[in-house]
Amino acid sequence: MRILIISQYFYPENFRINDLCLGLKSNGHAVTVLTAKPNYPKGSFFSGYSFFNNPIEKYKGIKVYRSPIIPRGKATGLNLFLNYISFVIFGFIKLFFIREKFDKIFIYAPSPITVGYLGIAASFIFRAKPYLWVHDLWPESVKDAGGINNKFALSLVNLMTKSIYYFYDSILVQSPSFKDYLLNQGVSDSKIIYYPYYAENFYKVVNEDIKIKSQFGKGLNIVFAGNIGVAQSFNTIIEAVKILATKLENFKFIIIGEGRDRKRVEKKIADYSLNNHFEFLGSFPPEEMPVFFASADALLVTLKDTKIFSMTIPGKLQSYLASGKPIIASLNGIGAKIVKESNSGFTSCAEEPESLANSIIKFSKLNLMQKKELGNNARDYYKKEFERSRLLIRLIDIFEK
Repeated sequence: MRILIISQYFYPENFRINDLCLGLKSNGHAVTVLTAKPNYPKGSFFSGYSFFNNPIEKYKGIKVYRSPIIPRGKATGLNLFLNYISFVIFGFIKLFFIREKFDKIFIYAPSPITVGYLGIAASFIFRAKPYLWVHDLWPESVKDAGGINNKFALSLVNLMTKSIYYFYDSILVQSPSFKDYLLNQGVSDSKIIYYPYYAENFYKVVNEDIKIKSQFGKGLNIVFAGNIGVAQSFNTIIEAVKILATKLENFKFIIIGEGRDRKRVEKKIADYSLNNHFEFLGSFPPEEMPVFFASADALLVTLKDTKIFSMTIPGKLQSYLASGKPIIASLNGIGAKIVKESNSGFTSCAEEPESLANSIIKFSKLNLMQKKELGNNARDYYKKEFERSRLLIRLIDIFEK
């Protein structure tokens, strides 16, 4: 098959669409990508890119067309609006300069959902069937993450989202819990297909690294990896650590990642005099993460207490499971269900610091063999439910139906 993948984000930005493209190519399909000039997450163009240059690139044998875009800057509301809309406008123009034929159009839509309009346009231009892979439920996920609160703006985004869903015959969703929401949005049941994330093959069980381990504490080490944002409810983590500081000795939370909420989080930690229990290491390439995970005692995933987030499978969960380490989760709904089903760790309700603290205390009392068993359970569940090669074949089957 000749597949055009449209995504606002692509290499050198770190998104799973990079690996999915390589996976489709390795299965014998011709893959072409339409994407934007890379500017995520720092908000400025990567070295070698500008608004006006017009590169056609090759990424490991995959042809990549780059559309101009207004960089996201400091990711304020106006900046993000211009960032999202500019990709739709300039991406639409770019479509007319792609002189190729395609059998399928695949839209990768973690955020923004506006990229769906490009898929609709591409389906008419190239006379190929479009597939939309939905990762976030707009507008609710944007509202709950602190992006939009204006009721009029939310109603407009809701109408926009419904119009996008209307034009697609196949809508892939990263969580089975998304189905009821889409049905309430007027999407036909026959359109909805559950297709979850998988973790790249480098997420696997590896040996701990002595150099990395030296950056951790001497006692219990819990790693949080990913975005430091409103959605991740860092207040819950901080309040839990405040409780743990009176009940548990020698523990540390290792935070790997960046995000808009980092400065506020660090200030609150300092205000509570909890600096000794946190270590912020910054961001690292995804392929380096397994050694950090291997050096941890457990991996932490948290989300806010909202209906939409209870329907979401956090993207880091597959990476955690694949790495074969125990998981401590502070979230509701489908994410918590996966941790329980896999018997890979401990769960507590979202935004309940005392319950999270109790989970960590319970985990700290396990012996080495019990912790290892939880990690083995995690890896086994990943291979059963989210293994990469099986999900790639499933995607190809979806295309061929």
